[in-house]
Parts: sequence; structure tokens; C-alpha cells
Amino acid sequence: MQIYQDWHWLGAEARGTSCALGNFDGVHLGHQAVIDLARGPAPLGIVTFEPHPRQFFQRDASPFRLMNAEARANRLAKLGVEHLFQLPFNAGLAALTPAEFVRNVLAEGLGLSHVVIGEDFCFGKGRAGTAADMQRLGEENGIKTTIAPLLQRNGISISSTAIREALSQGRPRDAAAMLGHLHRIEGAVIHGEKRGRELGFPTANMDLTGLHLPRYGVYAVRVDVLTGPQAGSYMGAASLGVRPMFNGQAANLETYLLDFKGDLYGHHLSVALVDFLRPELKFDGLPALIDQMNSDCEQARAVLAAE
Repeated sequence: MQIYQDWHWLGAEARGTSCALGNFDGVHLGHQAVIDLARGPAPLGIVTFEPHPRQFFQRDASPFRLMNAEARANRLAKLGVEHLFQLPFNAGLAALTPAEFVRNVLAEGLGLSHVVIGEDFCFGKGRAGTAADMQRLGEENGIKTTIAPLLQRNGISISSTAIREALSQGRPRDAAAMLGHLHRIEGAVIHGEKRGRELGFPTANMDLTGLHLPRYGVYAVRVDVLTGPQAGSYMGAASLGVRPMFNGQAANLETYLLDFKGDLYGHHLSVALVDFLRPELKFDGLPALIDQMNSDCEQARAVLAAE
């Protein structure tokens, strides 16, 4: 998959694409339905924005994203997307009227042949443009437009909001049912305080900045090591939270890979939350913590082996 971070001066190979348009946070089943409608004889593409427009307009808002840009790109590649137009969302783009956005960006800039949007899609300055406006403006600029209905399951619309709620309540399996895949946290392994190594459980630490935080606690996880000589898939147990035993402040993800030995610093991981095992706890001392960590690993192994 080719990733473009601008909409100017694209080569001929990127023009004429049939694109799904939206933020695609989580790439859930509703998003996948929109993407499927864009499939056809033309190359399949995505038009999205980075940062998320909500981050641009509400800079002090609590972290809400289900995926960072890396995780979203990886998921879209798995769905067969050939061209990802990841447009920089800035003051200039935000100031474009609906008509200017369609003409300048989608038609003249990207040269799209087809656009698919959800029925609740809004665009342009002040979110003034509606799905009906996109259809009208697209026709004026030679772009076919398809409007996808909202996807529902059991009478409830599948949405990023509902998925965030499930994760906040420690229900990763319910989140996965709406996503169509396991919820994953992806990024580089960073240096931590190395307490896990001292306790006999060396962990891979990952930053959670900007992401919606699932319920604090311990999870059974599946881990894909994406880069480095030990790339592959592993089972694991992960602690997500602030480490109350050590008076932690910022939340992070610490993952212990079962049956693994090696150095992961700087390499990229994809950690999938499979099942919530227990809430975050503060123990009376290190022996009690170590006993619990052994139990967590045994439970995670059993959960993952049973799948």
C-alpha cells in the first residue's frame, strides 16, 4: 500500500482511484462496509486525515482515538487498500468550503473517480457539507458518489463511540465483535523503568499518548512483533494502567511475551487485547505481586490456548 501525505502533484498511478472517505478510527465493521462499496475496477483507496479533525479543533479534549496512524494504516493494508491519502488536517484544509474541498482536493488534487461516504458524513468549513452535498458536488466535478447506510447490529448502530464504551468497561470481546477484529495497540517499544526485568518478567513498554484508554488491568493478549529478527506472533499477558505498586502517573502498556527471549527495544509491536483478566491492583509487597504475575501468565496462556 502506498501512503500519500499531501494532495498536490500526485503521479498518474494514484489518480482515478475509487476511495472511501472518512476518519476510520478503529476501522470497524461499519467502516469496512463503506470500504467494500468502493471496491471495483478502479484501484481501491482511502481518503482520511491526520491528525483527526477532533484533535485539531479540541486540543484539550481527553484522548479518544482507538488507533494511531500506524495501526490504522496496517489495518487498511490488510483490507486490500492500495492507496492511502492521509491528508494533513490543518487550518488551510479546515477553512475550505464544501465546494472548495470537493473541487480543489478530491477532483483536481487527488483526481478521484468515485467516493463512498457514510450517510452521516459532514465535511468542509464548519462541517457545513452533508452527504447529499457531496453527491451533488461530486457530480458537478465528475466524481461518482455512493452514500453508505449506517451499519447496525441487533438494532444498535456500530460506532467508534460504542467500541470505546466496551473497552472502557473491560469488554474487549464485545469491542472485537463490532470491530470485526481484535482491538490492537501498535507502536515502538520504549525504555521503561525495567522493574519487570528485575522481577523476572521483562516487559515491552508502549506509549499510549493520544489513545482512548481501555479499562485499567491485566489482559490476555496476542502480540505481533512487526519488525526485527524475531518478527512473528506470540502469546502474552499485558498490564495496562499506571502501576499503583510503584506510584505511577502516566498510563502505559507493559506486555510480557510468553516463551520469548530477546531485545525488542525500538522494534514495533501490535498488541491485541483478547480478554480482560483482572483489574489493576496494589499489593502488600513484591512477593505477592510476583505470585499474581505468575498466575496472570498461567491464566493468559489458558485463555489463549482455548481459542
